[in-house]
Amino acid sequence: MAEGGGTPVAGRAVRAAAGPEEELVLAELVSRVLDRGVVVAGDVTISVAGIDLVYLGLRLHLTAVESAEEQEARRARRAEPG
Repeated sequence: MAEGGGTPVAGRAVRAAAGPEEELVLAELVSRVLDRGVVVAGDVTISVAGIDLVYLGLRLHLTAVESAEEQEARRARRAEPG
């Protein structure tokens, strides 16, 4: 069988090596995420026999330090009495 992305060869899936275009797309994605930031939120509840024992509210903010500082400065300027 021909090799390619996800093509089975001897019972295994074979991925093609990432070319320059795929690397560029990934680099652009990482750059945008770090520049603008992304928030991932979720809830976890641990329960036994239908009784909730532990509840975790999770929030992850992923951004570059410089971007976070700029966003905080903008918030502070808007909060100042005009």
